[in-house]
Amino acid sequence: MNKIIGYSRKSTTKQINEPDVDALKQSGCEVVYEEIISTRKLEKERPELQKCLSALRNGDTLKLTSLSRLGRTQREVINRLHELQAEGVNVITLDGLINTEALGKFAPVLIGLLTGLNEVERELTQERTIASVEFRRKNGGDLGGRPKTSNKKEKLVLRLREEGESLRGIREQTGLAVATIRRIIADRNEEVHATK
Repeated sequence: MNKIIGYSRKSTTKQINEPDVDALKQSGCEVVYEEIISTRKLEKERPELQKCLSALRNGDTLKLTSLSRLGRTQREVINRLHELQAEGVNVITLDGLINTEALGKFAPVLIGLLTGLNEVERELTQERTIASVEFRRKNGGDLGGRPKTSNKKEKLVLRLREEGESLRGIREQTGLAVATIRRIIADRNEEVHATK
């Protein structure tokens, strides 16, 4: 007999899964896999998603509150939709955006359209990036990359950190961004570990 399985994911401990889990159960899910895990984690690092995908068989239905639960990026989501469709698994989102079961033979067409739109968006993004870089190069603009720091400032950052200064305190004294300060400290730690 075909199963209806749900999957719910929240990104932080400040968010709660219960409302989504309840909604999935009320929509007919026999089992709901749930986890609170960062969107930065790769799919293989999401244990409950892996269990959920392993439990699905041809003819089963996967229910989600929204497609964003299925992956970190549009490409991941579309690829996963395509794979599930190929395995004969229906996907339904409670927000009404996707229902491959109702689409029947048109589901592959929709997924193909989404895939095509994804490709177009990626190409447009690349074109915009290239155009922006060329414009900045011609006009002498900043091409990005890591912000430049002097050896003197880097030594000051490391000395202040060794003295127990907080990142905020170092920022106030050096004028560097916290991300830059973290990078300087991390680079130093890597050098220390490499020499051991």
